Order: sequence, then C-alpha cells, then structure tokens
Amino acid sequence: MSKSEFKLLHTMMRVIDIEKSIKFYTKFFNMELIRKTDFPGGKFTLAFLGYGSEDKNTVLELTHNWDQKEEYDKGNAWGHIAIGVQDIYNLCLSLEADGVAITRKPGPMKHGTTIIAFIKDPDGYSIELVQK
Repeated sequence: MSKSEFKLLHTMMRVIDIEKSIKFYTKFFNMELIRKTDFPGGKFTLAFLGYGSEDKNTVLELTHNWDQKEEYDKGNAWGHIAIGVQDIYNLCLSLEADGVAITRKPGPMKHGTTIIAFIKDPDGYSIELVQK
C-alpha cells in the first residue's frame, strides 16, 4: 500500500461540557464547528471542529457522553494536540487575560529553537502552541 492510500482523519477527546469546549476552540483558535450530532440512543454527542472540510483536513472530534459527570482520567500515555499560531507571545497574553491556564510560557523549546507554549483547555487537556 502506498502513502496516498492513507489519511489522518481526526483526533478525538472526551469532554464534560461540549458547548464550553466548542466555544473554547472556536473563540481562541478560530476553528469552525464543521458538524455536531446528537445520538440519543447512545446518549452521546459528537462535534467535529477544524480549519476546513473533513475531506481535505484533519479535524478535532469532541465526544460528550451525556451521563459522564466526573472529569476523565487523562492517563499518562497521551500527550497533547498542537496548533500552529502566528504570534504566540500576544496570543498567550490574550489567553491568560481570558483566564486560560498557561502551563508553559512561550519560549524556545529545550534543545531547539522552535518557539512553543503549553496551555490547558476547559477539560484539562494539554495544547501545544507552536510559533509559525
């Protein structure tokens, strides 16, 4: 099989408050809500967000299980999602002013020159910001 036969489709994260999470990713990172579907029989909602159509872009899938009340265990194997940004320093100042947790201030990564920062989303998932 050749590489052209494969495509990374999405990354899925479970969230407690889907509306709060949709607002977070659309407000702070200009993602668009591509589609959102309730599945009453399974008691869950799926929302897909990203920077363009799913047929041409990898997207973020948020899954809300209606009966889940406690925070999910994040585990120790999963790391983070990464979002490329234009002005990481001003973005982090703005995010911090809006109450977003900055867990690593912007600056060069260890052993390299790429400028990165880390933040937490409403569910405590890590997001790496990478200066583009």
